[in-house]
Amino acid sequence: MKIAVHADRPAMGAAAAADAADALRRALAARGQATLVVATGTSQLEVLEAFAAAPGIAWHNVSLFHLDEYCGIRADHPASFRRYLRERFLDILPMKPAAFHWIGADGDPEAECRRLAGLVPTAAFDLVLCGIGENGHLAFNDPPADFDATDPYLVVALDEACRRQQVGEGWFPTLSDVPTHAISMSIRRIMVATTIICSVPDERKAVAVRDTVEGPVSPTVPASILQRHADCRLHVDRAAASRLGSAGERLAARHAP
Repeated sequence: MKIAVHADRPAMGAAAAADAADALRRALAARGQATLVVATGTSQLEVLEAFAAAPGIAWHNVSLFHLDEYCGIRADHPASFRRYLRERFLDILPMKPAAFHWIGADGDPEAECRRLAGLVPTAAFDLVLCGIGENGHLAFNDPPADFDATDPYLVVALDEACRRQQVGEGWFPTLSDVPTHAISMSIRRIMVATTIICSVPDERKAVAVRDTVEGPVSPTVPASILQRHADCRLHVDRAAASRLGSAGERLAARHAP
């Protein structure tokens, strides 16, 4: 894992997007096509805006996959990740991608997982964009996460900490409005990626960042599995890095932008 600490959210987003664009260009140059998994949430706002504007990407040769989605909400719901990605990424791309494989989580979620499994490539994803939750979750794999599930997409239960985060970020008015389940890409399928770009801003995620970087790899901190990835680049702002101890600070210093 490489860690880069940035002055603020805009700087973090720009740097993460630049890394992502480089990874995608390399994949396109090597094979003429690429696969990309995109994430949502407040951590991705600056990243996706800068990424969509990155020059030299043949988006018409890129197939996109969706990281997670709440069960039981429609695509036009204000908190829908499909709506988020359509408005904040797909609609601002300079050209249409080769495909965008949405998660349709307003029907039978188990059937949707099976449908998505038939679309996921057998090879590694070229690039996965992700964040880290306040509870250390990776995608919607809340603690204790299943590190062994082999299905590419899972129906997962959302713990209260995760659901409270969604209220705190303004996506839902009350806790009772937040769905209790979601469809999420599994930990093992996320890890089958050539490059992972993880972006985490804000002080409220500082403990999760510290535990991800400095703690043991454990299902109780799902994002800690990123320590084992060969090319994971963690971009944080100073607030999110504020609880790093000496080990994390030394690692960040070696990869300072």
